Amino acid sequence: MWLAPEHRGLGRWIAPGIALAAGVVVAAVLASDGRTGTGLIALAVLAGYAAHLSYRRNEPALPLSEAFGSGHRARAHLKSAAMTGDVLALAIVGAVVVQSLRDADITPYAWLAALAGVTYALSAMFGGRSL
Repeated sequence: MWLAPEHRGLGRWIAPGIALAAGVVVAAVLASDGRTGTGLIALAVLAGYAAHLSYRRNEPALPLSEAFGSGHRARAHLKSAAMTGDVLALAIVGAVVVQSLRDADITPYAWLAALAGVTYALSAMFGGRSL
């Protein structure tokens, strides 16, 4: 079995590609229904989620944080925190899509998605630096 990065790299782009494609489809459906603003917000949320998935595809190479200590317990805590964040992000993205397709108010979910995106971006940029 060949495990060269150039042969297995395409499969790592499937989930971000599906998330982005779903954003385009949802935006097109909402735009055809006359709700262009909501469609653009839904597209932005799904594009941000696709960017999150794209960044996370290299996660095994990320170093452990000092905040979690060291050893097996630290890895378990880090994985638990990451999975919790992933599930909450997916729930927020799903709520934006469902609420937008139901023609309901998406404002609270859009703000939560923006907060999650900004928090993740800032922690990714500054998380490895010691203050």
